[in-house]
Amino acid sequence: MSALSRLRTQRAALAFIFVTAVLDIVAMGIIIPVLPGLIEDFVGSNAQAGVINGVFVALWAGMQFICSPIIGSLSDQYGRRPVILISCAGLALDYVLMAVAPDLWWLALGRIIAGITSSSFTTVYAYMADITAPEKRARAYGLIGAAFSGGFVLGPILGGFLGEFGPRVPFWFAAGLSALAFLYGLLVLPESLPLEKRMAFSWRRANPVGSLILLKRHTELSGLAIVNFLLYFAHHVFSAVFVLYAAWRYNWGPREVGLLLAMVGVLDMLVQGVLVGPVVRRLGDRTTMVLGLFGGTIGVAAMGWAPDGLWFIAAMLPNALWGLAMPTLQSLMTRRVGEDEQGQLQGANMSVASIAGVMSPLFFGWVYSVSVGEHALIQMPGLAFYLAAVALLLAAIIGWWVGRQAGRQESAAVEASTAP
Repeated sequence: MSALSRLRTQRAALAFIFVTAVLDIVAMGIIIPVLPGLIEDFVGSNAQAGVINGVFVALWAGMQFICSPIIGSLSDQYGRRPVILISCAGLALDYVLMAVAPDLWWLALGRIIAGITSSSFTTVYAYMADITAPEKRARAYGLIGAAFSGGFVLGPILGGFLGEFGPRVPFWFAAGLSALAFLYGLLVLPESLPLEKRMAFSWRRANPVGSLILLKRHTELSGLAIVNFLLYFAHHVFSAVFVLYAAWRYNWGPREVGLLLAMVGVLDMLVQGVLVGPVVRRLGDRTTMVLGLFGGTIGVAAMGWAPDGLWFIAAMLPNALWGLAMPTLQSLMTRRVGEDEQGQLQGANMSVASIAGVMSPLFFGWVYSVSVGEHALIQMPGLAFYLAAVALLLAAIIGWWVGRQAGRQESAAVEASTAP
């Protein structure tokens, strides 16, 4: 293949990844402002809805924990393209199911199916590793993050607007977007993994526990996996309680929540799409990651304290620095494994994130239920956000320590190689 042909193929791949990421995240973002309210309609209590919503998020994450390493290993053997296309089709069918759900059990089934199909996000990151040089991956992952953020700008706005016509209308619209992503990929998506770089499927690597063995190969990789866990643990405070918290404390409805989530998406898109590259060039991946985690710590703690909506909105500014952490964390981890193991690595990373996704929503849902309302055991509405800030602070400290240790090892290796 000529250099020009390779460039055209890479551009087509990047275009698909960005467009499909936007479409998929728009579809996911559309249901965020309305799903907790639909749950509340079924159970009749804001505090109880927090618990149920936490269970639903945990179901979704639990399926990702089981399926992510399997899907990652399948993509290492059969290629990235079929995995991504099947996922888009599965999401479309799932949103149809949730649109017609007559009770909580059907919604729970929808969350399980969504967890399985969304596990292909591991393949998206592996796809980018296939077509991007190692030294350029931080920026590439930042661009993926920006595409996701762009989807979250449009998705919650659409969800808040469509939710005014009924809580189920956004699900039908989301199904249409996922179907569109499938058709678009069917027509234009090239395969990124050459046959000679593929690895045979193995249940030892594909089972959720076995895939984690990869993360034990290097001290820095193990430490970064802990940072990854804490980052996702803190992040699920939003998926578990944010919509219900905003309605209870600030009296915000789907429209206000949708606009606020769109603001979060704009800020995250700017940070990951514009700021990551220059900051990494100046500070390096490790320092940039720690800076992002500290920014998130300050922002999330301020959200828990915010006495009114304006202060909560202002807290989004330092919280936006959180967007510096994920792409640099991904970049650091991909450098520690071979090209034929990128799918397995992303599956292992998603397993770690899924473990956090099972534990965190259950935890934060319970914390929310005992800290709001007339019968709260602890009268502290922002408690869930304070605890999320503690998790991020711990992640920043561990990330700093791991980076310091890795720097010392690299310096010692350089000195040993240059010694006479």
